[in-house]
Amino acid sequence: MLKEKDFSKVTFEKSATTREQSPSLILPEVAFAGRSNVGKSSLLNSIFQRKNLVKTSSTPGKTQLINYFNVNDQIYCVDLPGYGYAKIPKSQKAKWQKMIETYFLENKNLRRVYLLIDSRHNHMESDREMLSWLEHFGLNFSLILSKTDKIKKQDLQKRIAFYTNTYPNSHCIPFSIKDGTAVRNIRFQLLKDISG
Repeated sequence: MLKEKDFSKVTFEKSATTREQSPSLILPEVAFAGRSNVGKSSLLNSIFQRKNLVKTSSTPGKTQLINYFNVNDQIYCVDLPGYGYAKIPKSQKAKWQKMIETYFLENKNLRRVYLLIDSRHNHMESDREMLSWLEHFGLNFSLILSKTDKIKKQDLQKRIAFYTNTYPNSHCIPFSIKDGTAVRNIRFQLLKDISG
């Protein structure tokens, strides 16, 4: 049984663009999605207690592959390509949409999607589209409000209330890389995902 301390026992397994390229080992999967530069890499490194396992980049749209991280041969944490970067060609955007749609629809091992949303911004169109997508496909998802150390506490409470009321079937988790409690809360939710 996976324990919280086991999240440091992680290896990067492979990158893929199709389900056929996904790892041969069948494990429960949890996926992490969000706009480009929303902080997915920083979150995953915090979960894994590693500094540079998941490569961070200041260049939006850098990650264009589905990246699989194997945690102690018990769960895959899957890093999905960031979306919402305006400068990518339409053809590339269409390719990304098809890749993610296929991942969601054909993945029988997917337990939950963690959607990261930048807490500093209002409800952005690209995030609304992704949330509509998740609801349309009937997927379990949680919202992670990132970069909460860069927003006033009262504004953060308003954001949490908005998302909690708008998406009552999800739950909203505030996150900052400076907040160890938030990281632990996410790890415990991941443990629930694979036990349930």
